[in-house]
Amino acid sequence: MDLYTKLRDKRKLFLIAGPCVVETDAVMREVAETLLQIQREFEIAVIFKSSYAKANRSSGDSYAGPGMAEGLCALEKIKREYGLPLLTDIHEQSEAETAAAVCDILQIPAFLCRQTALIQAAADTGRIVNLKKGQFMAPEDMRAAALKAGKQPRVLLTERGSSFGYHDLVVDFRSFAVMGAIGYPVVYDVTHSLQKPSAGKTSGGCPEYAPMMARAAVATGWVDGLFLEVHPKPREALSDAASMLPLEQLRPLIEECLRIRQETWRTR
Repeated sequence: MDLYTKLRDKRKLFLIAGPCVVETDAVMREVAETLLQIQREFEIAVIFKSSYAKANRSSGDSYAGPGMAEGLCALEKIKREYGLPLLTDIHEQSEAETAAAVCDILQIPAFLCRQTALIQAAADTGRIVNLKKGQFMAPEDMRAAALKAGKQPRVLLTERGSSFGYHDLVVDFRSFAVMGAIGYPVVYDVTHSLQKPSAGKTSGGCPEYAPMMARAAVATGWVDGLFLEVHPKPREALSDAASMLPLEQLRPLIEECLRIRQETWRTR
């Protein structure tokens, strides 16, 4: 069974998790080991995510990642040693083919979700495309974004919150059903939805609400996958330190969400 078929299986939740950007070998390995344990214990699809570069930063001084060559090398090592499929962002059309040679899912960042040529370049690689709904987008408008990936697109639609004033986000839970009705797997990006965008030199966040928000989203019956940025020591993370979930909290949260999923997916 190929990866996209697994992600379309409504019987089980899937997980996309990892550090915001590619970090040290020790951090990458610790996260990968936890994800592999979750995959084996719960028999669900698990994708390791991390970015080789982050183009959208609050400040020009903020850490943006190790760069494409070094970052993809680190990700390829995780895939080779742990057997986990990979997700990473791309920001320009020229990155698509190189990233697709290593990663199984190419992610279109929320601020770029209307960029037609970028979406088409990602889809043309044959990889799955994760389209993040822009903080300025209505959920029903993601239908047009998905169709930019082709007549039979292999896409995921991800909710990551909508702008609520200048430095906050809010999640409209109706969006899960609206995007689900479009016909592609729906992902909830838990940790990014709890950010405080551009609140100072770096974005702030409220990761303490992540378990509650994840459970509530899964309980709608419309969320097929959870996206969580995690780190063994979030305060020491090189990027998005204020919003990442401590790695030790991931397994119990997924266990809870899987129980909720079993009770709710049949009611859709």
